[in-house]
Parts: sequence; structure tokens; C-alpha cells
Amino acid sequence: MNRAQTKLTQGIDWPIVGLYLALVTIGILSIFAAEYRGEGNILGDIIHPTKNYSRQVIWFGVSLVLAAIIWLTDSKFFTATANLAYAGGLLLLLLVLGIGKDVKGSHSWLVIGGFQFQPAELTKLCTNLALAKYLSSQETDFTKLRSRLIAAAIALIPSAIIILQDETGLALVYFSFFLVMYREGLPGILLVIAFSGIVLVLSALLVDKIVLFAIFTVITALVIYFSRREIKRKRSRLAIILGVYAFCSFFVMFVVPFAFTKVLKDYQVRRIEVMLGKENDPKATYNTRQSMIAIGSGGVWGKGYLKGTQTRYDFVPEQSTDFIFCTIGEDFGFAGSIIFLAIYVALLFRIIFVAERQRSTFTRVYAYGVASIIFFHLAINISMTIGLAPVIGIPLPLVSYGGSSLMTFTMLIFILLRLDADRQMVLR
Repeated sequence: MNRAQTKLTQGIDWPIVGLYLALVTIGILSIFAAEYRGEGNILGDIIHPTKNYSRQVIWFGVSLVLAAIIWLTDSKFFTATANLAYAGGLLLLLLVLGIGKDVKGSHSWLVIGGFQFQPAELTKLCTNLALAKYLSSQETDFTKLRSRLIAAAIALIPSAIIILQDETGLALVYFSFFLVMYREGLPGILLVIAFSGIVLVLSALLVDKIVLFAIFTVITALVIYFSRREIKRKRSRLAIILGVYAFCSFFVMFVVPFAFTKVLKDYQVRRIEVMLGKENDPKATYNTRQSMIAIGSGGVWGKGYLKGTQTRYDFVPEQSTDFIFCTIGEDFGFAGSIIFLAIYVALLFRIIFVAERQRSTFTRVYAYGVASIIFFHLAINISMTIGLAPVIGIPLPLVSYGGSSLMTFTMLIFILLRLDADRQMVLR
């Protein structure tokens, strides 16, 4: 019996399993704390069938069944069906556009019988598999532009469809796959350009355009002055400097205003303005203000489990889903929040460790995809709750309430565990 059990669990990375179980447990306890009102029998509340925490326990049970099925599946199945899974994911996304259900302003839900789920969550897994399949192919030369464009298309096609579903938050998650591409050889200059674009957008929103134009002019003049010797040797450098100056000026003067008035919707603009402190409407800033009040009220050590007032009395919106971190911050304070985030950091580092010990390119790329998705969700969700990012509806991995999210992250992690367990047998 012991030998059979040992063989069944042979090769499993227990640190990842332990961290996974810790986060799911924290999530269920936090959802309970967010919904507990201190009335009646606490045991009766725990087994209440209509509460989100009871449903989350059920979703956790379903997730464990999926994890067991994945663990008993040959790892070659995931490489063989990666492209088929991607095609199926795209088909589901397109199906949502036709027969999807609107939930809280997002047309991104499919309803089958009494069960509803978001294909945009599941498609993250499908996209990760397809990207790993493509980048590990013997025919793929990622030093060539064509290969990089194909990889970018694999990541961005689902994102474009999801944007049509008015689910901007989940659409942005697909940009996390560019971190995977960077690990596989995408030039770092592209990430620098992307970061510079974000800085330009923020500058255009925070600084008067005339002042910003003057700053660009002064910086360009200084660059030309200190580069005058190089410019004499190579005239093309002057053209490059002036080209960057013209592009930046045009971008902040025309592109950003056009995007904010003609492309983005009103609620998206308001969310960005709330983040930047430019929105004074109490209704628009309510979510973020209440979130920050709840977290701040926890102080250093917190009020204690089930003793939070901001979350218990429904001051914080969506406190079981997007703003679940508020419950942790209020009940356990700064110290508890740091310990909680340390669990995520430990999980991310462990996944990266697992990725780097792989002999299979497919598994390494897939592992970095899992780490990138979790990191993006974590960074945006926490930033959202403390006012550093606009409220875009991204759940906290394994912690926020939601069956689609919990099952997707469970499958992402356990497919990685299955692939890692076979690393000695799988060649490129």
C-alpha cells in the first residue's frame, strides 16, 4: 500500500502543493470573514448553502477532482492537445459574443443549465499551452521577427476578443505572456518601449500639455548638445533623436487625448482618473476610498479575525471577489498582509525554480506562463485595492471568490506539477 502511494505521488513538488493549499484555505476563511455578520450560530453560518464561502468550498472540491484527473494524465497529453485546446478556447470566446450573459456590465459569461463560467479565465490556460507548444517547436526560430509576431498573435488574439466582451481587466492579463517571451529571447528594448509608453500616458494625464512639450524640447536640446560629437560622426543619430522627440510630442498631444475621448468608455476613463486623483465625484471614488479605509483601519497587527467592521458592515464593495485583500488587511493588519504576500512570493519563486530545472522547453515556457499570470493578477489586484491601479475587476489568484478563477488556477498549477514530475523522461 505504501509503495503504491509512493509511486502515485512520485515526483510531485510538495512545496507548490503546500503553498497552493495555504492560499486556497486563506481565501475560504477570508470570504467567510467578509460575509460573517456575527449573528446566530457560527457553525450554522459555516455550512450555510447560499453563502459564497460555502460555494467556494464546493468549487475547491471540484478543483481537487480536476487536479487528481490532471495528475493521473500522461504529461504528453498536454503537449499533444495544446493547439486543440487553444482553438477550443477561442471558440468559447466567440460563442460568448453570440449567446453570452451580461453580469455587472460584462458580456463574458456562458450559462449552461444552472452553471455559469467565464471562458476568458479558462482561455488563459489554453493560451499558455499553445504558446509553450509554439515556442518549443523545432521549427520556431525566436530570433526572427516572423516567429515573434506569431507568438504575439497567439497571446493577443484572445485578448482582442475579450475586449469585445467588455472585460478589459481579464484582457490585460494576456499581456503577461510577453514576460514569457522576454525569458525566451524577446529583446529587452521592447519592454523598455512599453514601459516608456505607460510613462508617456501618465505624463499626458498629469502634466499640462504645453509644459510637457517644453520639457520634451529641453530634454531633446540637451541630448543633442551632449551628443554633438557622435552626431558629427553619424548624422543618422540626429534623425533618430528628432524622430523620438516628434513621436513623443505627437503621442501626448494627439494620441492620448483621442484615446480618452473616442476609444475608451466613460467608466474606464473615470477609473483611471480615480487612480490619478483627478476624479472628485464621491460615487466614482467610493470603491477605492472604502478599500483603502478598510486596509488602513487594520493598523500594524489588525483588528483580529472576524472583528473587522468595514468589511462586516458592507462598506467595501465586492469584498468577496475583487476586494478580498481588504478583509485580510483589516483583520490581520500590515504584519498579516506582509506574511500573506510572502506566501505568493514564495509560490512565484518556487515556480521559477521549477521552470529553470526543466529539460523540456515546453515545460519551461509553460511554467513561466503560470508565474507570469499569477504575478500579473497579484500585482494588479493589490494595486487596485490600495489606489495604485484603476479598478478593472481582476481577482486575487486562489483567494477571491469565483469557481471559474479557482478551477483555472488549479489546472494551471497542477498541469505544471504533472509536467515537472515527468521532467526526467521528457526531452525537447
